[in-house]
Amino acid sequence: MNVGLPGLSGVDHIGFTVPDLEEASRFLVDVLGCEYMYTLGPYRHDDSDWMSEHLNVHPRAVMRQLHFFRCGGQAIFEVFEYSAPEQNATMPRNSDIGGHHVALYVDDLDVAVTYLKDKGVTMLGDPTASKGPSEGQRWVYFLSPWGMQFELVSYPGGKAFDHRAQDTATRSHAAP
Repeated sequence: MNVGLPGLSGVDHIGFTVPDLEEASRFLVDVLGCEYMYTLGPYRHDDSDWMSEHLNVHPRAVMRQLHFFRCGGQAIFEVFEYSAPEQNATMPRNSDIGGHHVALYVDDLDVAVTYLKDKGVTMLGDPTASKGPSEGQRWVYFLSPWGMQFELVSYPGGKAFDHRAQDTATRSHAAP
């Protein structure tokens, strides 16, 4: 019996809207090291409700341009710059409905934090060691120039729940 979305095999891309696409591009490429891939747009539909029906934005919204980026050889960011009547320019916090962040895995958290600080990136606190099932992981949040929250995570030795799953599998395959 199939449970869940038929054919689901992974995440294709993550899309987010920024106030200044050129600033975002510089940050993603020059600071994070993403690879710029291509640009599309502009898109507008002044004679219909297509934008509202298909993208859940104001019918007169204009998607000025979008850029695609590859980051770490796999994740694809689709980054939009819109203009729209009644556009909300306030970045949601994690506690707000629709709040979000993008977590990036790094091999050495301390080296990555030092690098970001040297680039003038705003860090939110110091690295934190997780407990419970995520023990073995360290993480820290940081802000993009436009205020979007990102997170660095690292667990080079795995997380506690990974080790528990391996221990359970090893015990279940052991000879009696």
